Amino acid sequence: MILTLQMLYFEDLSLGMTETLKKTVASADVVGFAEVTGDRNPIHLSEHFAAKTPFGTRIAHGLYTASLISAVLGTRLPGPGAVYISQTLNFRAPVKIGDTVEVNVTVAELIPEKKRARLTCTCSVDGEPVLDGEAWVKVPSKTAGGRPLPRV
Repeated sequence: MILTLQMLYFEDLSLGMTETLKKTVASADVVGFAEVTGDRNPIHLSEHFAAKTPFGTRIAHGLYTASLISAVLGTRLPGPGAVYISQTLNFRAPVKIGDTVEVNVTVAELIPEKKRARLTCTCSVDGEPVLDGEAWVKVPSKTAGGRPLPRV
């Protein structure tokens, strides 16, 4: 999963704009997320433990799935320079190792005087929602000096 950078200013945004990302969750992703966060719940790391849970198998951390939303916000919509203000998350179903998560982020509201955007966020597996919510971001403006250019 490599997303090419797209840098949008507040003035470039319009209601209904959407970006999508697809990511197949690998065991290494879940193990790496556990390493970075310290969340070593065995439901994520031990097939033996997870087999005895209602899910029957290992599942990805909920916040791993949510972090895919952050990938869209930080690289595509609106992209580098956007600042997270808040994020709501509703966990609807587990994401299992090997599942392909489709993340959709859509511009739902724009507040020009504050250069803020509300974005609806949905993650699904095989068309079924596994996570949804909304994010508020502050977006750089062309009229307010723009943003620093990233070194890629």
